[in-house]
Amino acid sequence: MKFCSECGSANLTRRVPDGDHRVRFACPDCGTVHYKNPLVVCGVVPVYGDKVLLCKRGIEPRYGKWTLPAGFMELEESVEEGAQRELFEEAVAKVELGPLLTVLSVPRIGQVHMMYLGTLAEPKFETTPESTEVQLYDESEIPWDEIAFRTVATTLKHYFAQRKDGVFTVKCDTLL
Repeated sequence: MKFCSECGSANLTRRVPDGDHRVRFACPDCGTVHYKNPLVVCGVVPVYGDKVLLCKRGIEPRYGKWTLPAGFMELEESVEEGAQRELFEEAVAKVELGPLLTVLSVPRIGQVHMMYLGTLAEPKFETTPESTEVQLYDESEIPWDEIAFRTVATTLKHYFAQRKDGVFTVKCDTLL
């Protein structure tokens, strides 16, 4: 951090504020303590029948790799709204949102990924600037070696394991 977002000062220091236990950026000019917290990534496992919708990334990071539709949650939206928005932005699709499937902490990059199950009413989707291909895959067809992120692979494996029983519980994990 180079400038205070409150007053614009370049006179920032790093210190442990009174009553806190972590080093934070602080502005001695206006007194603002700046907290940097993890970002929430929200997304969906879109399902049609026995198949899962995957998107081939048309943007970095991991351009050309397969992923579930997901992205950063925006201000003034719920996690569920963010998951639906990301699906529409990446695949021009809509689902009936089901249960939360995974909550995956990725402390190394300061992110928490929350993925929901979603049911497509019809196999209606298309490519977008964010996705060069959008395709339904049976479990046996998933291109596991071409999956973009560990969080996506973890979520897909959890979904397929739970699908056998038809009971979906939340998997909480930390990926180091």
